[in-house]
Amino acid sequence: MAFVVTDNCIQCKYTDCVEVCPVDCFYEGPNFLVINPDECIDCALCEPECPADAIYSEDELPNAMQHFVELNETLAQIWPNITECKAPLPEAAEWDGVPDKLPKLVR
Repeated sequence: MAFVVTDNCIQCKYTDCVEVCPVDCFYEGPNFLVINPDECIDCALCEPECPADAIYSEDELPNAMQHFVELNETLAQIWPNITECKAPLPEAAEWDGVPDKLPKLVR
């Protein structure tokens, strides 16, 4: 099982999770982070570090968010790896908690 980044990361892109990942399995897009499921070792260190509560264990992922499993896998193959913490997006606090942000995802 891997961990999955979901909807609430979109438009926020907090990178606290990246800093604690022992295997550098996070990948960065313009306004979203993803986890490469082939690299994730299921250590669970990232989940509590996410200020937006956007990371779930795959086996605890809500049914309405199941499509994020494939999205993480797909985007991790094309986006660059991120290994260091960066500032969140400028309007992250305003977007945190806004539902249904998938249409805002910049690929």
